[in-house]
Amino acid sequence: MIENYQLRYFLAIVETGSFTKAAKRVFVTQPTLSAGIKKLETNLGSKLFDRTSKRVFLTESGTRFVPHAKSILYQLNLAEADIKSTGRTQLLRLGLLMTISADIVRNILTTFTRDVSGLVIELFEGTEQEIQNRLGEGKIDIALTILRPTLKLDMTPLYKEGYGIALADHHPLAKKENIHPAEFAGEPTIVRSRCEILSETSRFFTDHNVRPRLVFNTAQDERALSMVAAGVGSTTMPDHYKMDGVKRIKMIGYDFEREIGLVKTSYQLSEERSNLIDQFISFTKSHLPEITYARNNQ
Repeated sequence: MIENYQLRYFLAIVETGSFTKAAKRVFVTQPTLSAGIKKLETNLGSKLFDRTSKRVFLTESGTRFVPHAKSILYQLNLAEADIKSTGRTQLLRLGLLMTISADIVRNILTTFTRDVSGLVIELFEGTEQEIQNRLGEGKIDIALTILRPTLKLDMTPLYKEGYGIALADHHPLAKKENIHPAEFAGEPTIVRSRCEILSETSRFFTDHNVRPRLVFNTAQDERALSMVAAGVGSTTMPDHYKMDGVKRIKMIGYDFEREIGLVKTSYQLSEERSNLIDQFISFTKSHLPEITYARNNQ
C-alpha cells in the first residue's frame, strides 16, 4: 500500500535532485527518507532512482511515476482543503513570495478579508521555486510571486519594479541621487539570503571590482531593512521596500527588474473556489493604486 508520506518523499527528491536536500525539505532524517523510498519501490515493484556519488537520476519507471504521484497528492490535498472548509463559507490557499514587501501583502489582505464574509486564508510563504512546487502539487490555489515567460500557468501581471540601495537616512551617501558601484567598496553590507538576484548582484560587484564588507546575513527582509535603519549596514532590495529612517537610492548600472503578479494553479478547482480566485484577482488589481500596473497581456 502506497502511503502519502512516500509520495512526498519521492517528489521532494525529484524536485531537489538530492536525498540530503529532500530530507531537509520534508523535515526527516536521510535514513528515514531512504527507508520510505525503499518501501515505495517495494510496493511498486520497480526501482525509481539510480544514485551515484554525486547525483540522483530517475529511472524510466520513476519518470513515468512522477505525474501519477503529483496527481495523487493533489487529490489528497484537495480533499483535505474541502474537509477543512466544511461549515465555512470560503477557503483561499495563497502563496506569497517571501521577498515581496509585507506592506503590499497587508494592503491587499486587510480589506479583502473584511469584504468576503466567512473567508479563511491559508498562507504559504516561500522562495520562487517553493511557490512553483506548491502550485504544481495543488497545495495552493494562487500565488503572489515573480512572473517568468517560461512559467506555463495562468498569470495576471500586477506591477514591475527595479532594485536599488537601501541606506540609513543619516548615511553620508544618502544625500546623493545616484551611487556609483565604486562608492560601495568597503561599505558594511547586509545580505538578503533569499534574494532572487543574489548571484547576479554578486557578479555585478565583482565585475566592478567592489568587495562590500559583509556584516549581517538574514533571510528576513523586514529585519534586513530594520538593521539598515539602525545604521548596521546597507543592502540591495526591490524598490517597494520602505521604512522610516531608510533612504532608497539607485545604483548606476544596477538595472535589474522583476515583474510581480498572481499565478494560478494548473489543477482544476471547484466552481466555488475558481470564483473566489477570480474575485481575489480583480480585488488585488483594483486595490493597489499606488503601483504602476504592467499592461502586457491585459
